[in-house]
Amino acid sequence: MSPLLRRTKKKPADRVVTLVGKPGCHLCDDARLVVSAVCEETGASWVEKDITRDEALHQEYWEQVPVVLIDGEQHTFWRVDPARLRTALRA
Repeated sequence: MSPLLRRTKKKPADRVVTLVGKPGCHLCDDARLVVSAVCEETGASWVEKDITRDEALHQEYWEQVPVVLIDGEQHTFWRVDPARLRTALRA
């Protein structure tokens, strides 16, 4: 395979996890704990976005919150499995 076509593996520290949720959501609270712990462990950064403050996110994810994105791509919704998130960040 040509070096130009080879896919470069990102380090966890180069990854960004986005937690999309809303206030008063117990699943979002649970997801926040998992995302925070896994990101701290792996060195990935994370941000949280509130669907009640972003109409586009609300339209896309209102039935699925919490939603976890990795580098803008949907990883999971409702429940966050720490082992699966850790593996995805290291992939």
